[in-house]
Amino acid sequence: MPDRSSNETSKPAKYQQKLHLVLDSLRHQLAHLDALPQLTLLGLIAGIASAGIIVAFRLAIDGPLQWAFGSHAEDFESLPRAWAFLLPFLGAVLIGVMLHYIPKHRRQVSVGHVLDRLHNHQGKLPAYNWAVQFVGGILALLTGQSMGREGPAVHLGAGASSQLGQWLRLPNNCLRTLIGCGVASAIAASFNTPMAGVIFSMEVILMEYTIAGFIPVMMASVTGAVIGQMIFGSDAAFSSVSTQMNSLWELPIIGFAGLIIAVFAATIIRLQLVFNEQQRYPIIARLGFAGAVTGLLAIWYPQILGVGYDTIASSMQGQLSLHLLLGILFAKILATTLSGGLGMPGGVIGPMLFVGAVLGGVIGIVADTLLPATGVNPGFYVLLGMGAMMAAVINAPLAALITVFELTQNPNTIFPTMLIIVIAVIATRQLFRCEGLFIAQLEANGFNLNNGPIRQALDRVGVRSVMESQFLRCPHQLTAHQLQQRLQQHPKWLLIDDQDEDKYLLSAADVSAFLDSIEADSDLTLKLRTIPGRQWLLKPIHQQASLFEAQVLLRQHKADALYVERSASPWLSPVVGVITQDHIDNYYRV
Repeated sequence: MPDRSSNETSKPAKYQQKLHLVLDSLRHQLAHLDALPQLTLLGLIAGIASAGIIVAFRLAIDGPLQWAFGSHAEDFESLPRAWAFLLPFLGAVLIGVMLHYIPKHRRQVSVGHVLDRLHNHQGKLPAYNWAVQFVGGILALLTGQSMGREGPAVHLGAGASSQLGQWLRLPNNCLRTLIGCGVASAIAASFNTPMAGVIFSMEVILMEYTIAGFIPVMMASVTGAVIGQMIFGSDAAFSSVSTQMNSLWELPIIGFAGLIIAVFAATIIRLQLVFNEQQRYPIIARLGFAGAVTGLLAIWYPQILGVGYDTIASSMQGQLSLHLLLGILFAKILATTLSGGLGMPGGVIGPMLFVGAVLGGVIGIVADTLLPATGVNPGFYVLLGMGAMMAAVINAPLAALITVFELTQNPNTIFPTMLIIVIAVIATRQLFRCEGLFIAQLEANGFNLNNGPIRQALDRVGVRSVMESQFLRCPHQLTAHQLQQRLQQHPKWLLIDDQDEDKYLLSAADVSAFLDSIEADSDLTLKLRTIPGRQWLLKPIHQQASLFEAQVLLRQHKADALYVERSASPWLSPVVGVITQDHIDNYYRV
């Protein structure tokens, strides 16, 4: 009678073996530049995961605020003056106490952290950091800190996608695209701006435009938008406001407005860098001080608390006076730069839209007063200011343009917004010599994003895409007969692989020539290291690595070649292939 138990126990092992083979094949395909179908499918999965986290994040904020304020979840203006101070102050202290007991390297959050991990750590975002971002971002927005939710959204989306790639042990070149997918999905789900999600991901995070990147990122953004609209509805944030440029005579005013916005953008960037230098002080003291200042300012200008979309809408509708707009403007700039510079776990893009909107409202009112014949509509300059300020501060002109268009669904904004963005960005970069805020803050904290064209090209593909797989593993000594048998399999290389010893590579042609030159007995034992010919010293590199990592490793170890190793598996060889500098050079030249 056959042993049925042995057959039953072997079935899970067979399934596990098939799963390992399927995943190994997927990893090999994803190491290549043309793995578009596989990346698109992963983009869909990453989009679902990222959007799910963003939905949970927003509900954790919107639920308590709606309970506190009713249907108008941003009505911080209705708070008594005492609570306008106490809420941000106590919230900041609470966040500071939480972060005090967390190691410094685990407190790194928001867009800057994503950029650093993507460009300097192969896209591996630690799960602990984005858990801190999740909790810290919720506390910051619930307590009315002068921050936005897009920074946490970017980090959470990127973190979820990176975790998916790390869990599946996907190649590092694939992790880059997955992070782009997560960011696009998160922005689309959080703000109902799918096009802006794609452009922001490519322009600010990945810093490149490629077809292989665009398609998966677009898929993820569409997925995030669908999930976001299912939960939060499909209405644009400011679609009820319909404004346009009344005359081409307004173009000089728009150009001058761009210069004014550049002055404020440069001031914001430099102020935040000044406050960023104070991060040497204890985290509780820093955040407590930021919360206290925000609270004091909120006693007179409670509009600065929270995201502030209600204030932007009021500015567009002309409901705020010039005096009030000016007060809100300077209060918001101080509260945001102080909070962001001192390490509050929130975003700056939302506050920049807010500041740009208020400044645009000021410019519109002044222009309408001084030049009544032009028929200036102040509400229209609110929209222009939003796009120009966002573009100038984070150096993302196209993302800012698309963001304003999707938030308003007003095509009349496109042409004049393009003009004001061009002037504001050029003046901020060239006249005031300010980098984008994210890059400037990273550099101030000692991080450097080496992202030249060669590195970008080499980071797009994995080592498995160019490695040499025609090799045979051999111990350091074999008989002549055993060596002849191996050569009959027509390998290109013989890899001398003995445990606890360095690995070397021998050309199969050199070994064959040596055997032909001697009349050796078939039982004669030969030490492969003594065979004449070039012997390549090998160092290991993981199969997930990109070509850029291979190039760096070759230079660091001064090795002749690398052997690509696979994670331990009882069914698969630990050595996948070998790669030399010639393989890297040939790929780049192609």
